[in-house]
Amino acid sequence: MSSSNRILIIDDHPLFRKGVSQLIAMAPHLQLVGEATSGELGVAKAKELDPDLILLDLHMKSMNGIDTLKAIREAGLDCRVVMLTVSDNADDLVAAIRSGADGYLLKDMEPEDLLAAIDQTLNGSTVIGERLNGMLARAIREEAAASQRDSATLTKREQEILDGLARGLSNKLIARSLDIAEATVKVHVKNLLKKLGFRSRLEAAVWAVGRAGKPAG
Repeated sequence: MSSSNRILIIDDHPLFRKGVSQLIAMAPHLQLVGEATSGELGVAKAKELDPDLILLDLHMKSMNGIDTLKAIREAGLDCRVVMLTVSDNADDLVAAIRSGADGYLLKDMEPEDLLAAIDQTLNGSTVIGERLNGMLARAIREEAAASQRDSATLTKREQEILDGLARGLSNKLIARSLDIAEATVKVHVKNLLKKLGFRSRLEAAVWAVGRAGKPAG
């Protein structure tokens, strides 16, 4: 992580924003650079401030968190985005991951756990609330079984990169471990997602972890 990691909060609940901002203020390596009360304002602030991490509420009036996340991704901003929500609904979780979220956390988690999750995200890891891991893995396994995905279609390099995704590594860390350019990793990730029929790297990672845990035969 850099010496000062810049964070933007997009949430329409003022008390929650205040609580998170106070928590961030306790960590010297974190810097709150902005707050937004709606998805529309959040996208504009993200473009203006170019933060390292966005903490994004799911259920907001007018423009919801999923649409906000999609707009952020379509804008091409190179930042991490973590959904911070009260919803433990499987459909919300899967929709967020498919739309490009780097994590999905519940608002009732302990403050110290939230800070730890923020640090993990900034280090390139994907963070999912402890209660939700099984739910996400189950949903993706069921879908994978229905579509009969097969990693045999992948090249050796794509398989190596899929293994990196399964370990929660960022493109930068995968590139470093394989001694290739980060841009090359991005191309391989795009190709392997297309081959396997996934819409996000996290879906592929969860599937790869589940597949690795299955007995042979």
